[in-house]
This record gives sequence, structure tokens and C-alpha cells, in this order.
Amino acid sequence: MKKLMIMGAGIYQVPLIRKAKEMGIWTIAVSIPGNYPGFAIADQVIYENTVDYEKVVEAARREQIDGIVTAGTDVAVVTIGKVCDELGLTGLSFEAAQIASNKIRMKQKYEEYGVRTARFREITFEDDMQEKTKGLNFPLIFKAVDTSGSRGIIRVNSADEFEYARDIVRANTRTDHFIIEEFIEGKEFGAQAFVHHGEVKFILPHGDYVFQGDTGVPIGHFAPYNLAEGVIEDAKKQLETAIRAMGLDNCAINADFILKDDKTYVLELGGRSGATCLAELVSIYYGFDYYEKLILAALGEDVEFPQEMAVPNASMLLRSDKDGVITAMENHNEADEDICEVQFDYKIGDEVKKFHVGPHRIGHVITKGKTLDAAVEKLNEALSKIKITVE
Repeated sequence: MKKLMIMGAGIYQVPLIRKAKEMGIWTIAVSIPGNYPGFAIADQVIYENTVDYEKVVEAARREQIDGIVTAGTDVAVVTIGKVCDELGLTGLSFEAAQIASNKIRMKQKYEEYGVRTARFREITFEDDMQEKTKGLNFPLIFKAVDTSGSRGIIRVNSADEFEYARDIVRANTRTDHFIIEEFIEGKEFGAQAFVHHGEVKFILPHGDYVFQGDTGVPIGHFAPYNLAEGVIEDAKKQLETAIRAMGLDNCAINADFILKDDKTYVLELGGRSGATCLAELVSIYYGFDYYEKLILAALGEDVEFPQEMAVPNASMLLRSDKDGVITAMENHNEADEDICEVQFDYKIGDEVKKFHVGPHRIGHVITKGKTLDAAVEKLNEALSKIKITVE
């Protein structure tokens, strides 16, 4: 029986674990102890921090795994790269994983390879921010270099906000430096892709629903994203150049873009599948199980990504507008083939956070339709029939 190590045991890893088990694969969930749903369904659990790559490499050798994979989170990507290098497994390299997990190294590679991106500065917490940002135009974005899920990222409109923004970044990073870049006024969108043995197998641009907090946080997605053909080609060119610049291979790609004046600016790429229902978006749109493809690729199998289908679909996170405890949960949706999934991450009596960043989600809804308008209409209808009370 093949052994697959799945990095993490949270809500984004649960579909991976379930699919691998359906495929007859022995699943090993790796995570720090906690109330993570993947623990209950995995065949085996290893309690290690997913960023401690030396210990995970040791565990991977001991268990003689055949593959390693994650979904929806950047946290374990460096460790996956290290394990792949050390054990000769199929996946992104340690070097590429480090670039994908450090926004400064990523941006430096973009500059080197001519990827269109925002101007930026690397800065330490002790630097004079006024001096270091000379030549950059407001608004700016302060970013922790080693986080995901929009944590440690904040928009800054004037120098009066520098100290507050620096404190936000400091509270969300393990490093002594961060990045400041120009905020590009435009439309946020993204793309999912997969690169296998040096070949980009597919690129699927998607629209984003964005929650505006300290910065824009994706709360849902939709496909297709209707753009002019020239804009789509430009986005694909920028993405392929960014993939080469970062040395990414044998991995899923989660790309974040800004569209301004019909030109795509690359914000960042992750060497893993996207969160917020993005793996499901790919599966529904193309008609194959994307989680199965991720697993097969991690196990070293040759995988193809057929693209004959194009099923419009849309998704939205369920969120709370305040901190508190869930006192009631109601879903009045009836069975409907166009409602692909209604998922609650919590139950009555659980504490939840006021939505601020992606991990504060409390569930999601995914719908499809013959057209994008129909899918979005079905999404709004389904959301209207769900009520979660937080006191």
C-alpha cells in the first residue's frame, strides 16, 4: 500500500485525506496537536510542527513514505520541498519552496526575470521607514515575508500609519524584516495552475470576491473570469515567467494578481493549491477531481489535466461579523444539483472570531450553473437560506 504524508490536518487538508483513503492509500497526517478534523479520519497521525523540516524528514524516512502533499496553506511548503529533496520524491524543490515562502526572495526573482510586479523595499524593524520608502508612492502595503492567509499584511495610506502597520507585521512574523511595496490600484483576481516535469499543464484564471479589512482578503471565487483575450494571454505570460523565475516544478500553483490598465501585475505565487474553495473550483470547472490529481502527482505518477469541460461555478465563505459563540445554525436549502456543497466548519457551542483573515472562516457554499450569472444567482439564493447566530 502506498503511503502519503499530508502536511496539516485542518479543513483544507480534509478533502486530500478523504480522497487518498478512497484511492486505497495509507494517509499520514502531520500537525501540531490541536482540534483539527483531519486527525479523526487519517490512518495515522504524527504530531510534529509542519515547519520543522528536520523532524518531518526523519519521520518521512522512518515511515518510508511514497509522497508528500498539502492543500490550501503555505505553512508546510518549505518542509515539503526539503522532504522531496532528501527522499527523492516528486514535488517542488527545497530551493523553490524557500523562494515561494519568502515574499522578498520572490520579488527579487520577479525583478531578475522581468515579471511585472509592484515596486518594493526590504526593511528591518529597526530601519528608518521614512528614509527606506523614499521614491515609493502611497498607498503602500506592509507585508510579513513568511505568512499566508493575509496575516501580517496591511495597507498604509500615509506616514502617520507607519508605526501601527509595523506593529501589525511584527506580531505576525518570525523574522526581523518585512517588505513594503506600492499598492497597485486595480482589480484583484487570481489563477490556479499546475506545473509537471517542467510543463505548465493548465492555467485557470478566476475572479475573486474580496473582503476589505486591513487589506483585501479573498472570501470567495468564481470561474470563468471574463477578460479580453489579450488580457488573459498577458496574465498567462506573467504567470509562466513567474513560475520559471521561482524554479517551481511538480506542484500546484496559487497565483494572486492585480489588473490595472489591462495589464497583469503579479502579487505572489504559492507552490500549492489555493484555499477558499479553489481546489473545488478547478474540479467543478474542468470535471476532474483536482485532489486526486494532486495526490497522483505527489506519488510520482504521470498526470493529465483534461480541459474539455468549462462548468461555471462560484463560492463564498461563511463568516461572522463578531466574536462569540455559535448559538444556532440553520440551512433551509433543499437538495439541488446546482448547489455543490454547503459546509459548516463549526457546530453549536463553538467559539468563532469576527472575520478578519481567511482562517476566521466558519464554512462555505459552492454552486454551479449553465452560465456564470446562473451560478452566482444560485450562490446568492443559497446564502440567503443559511443563518448562523453568534452571541
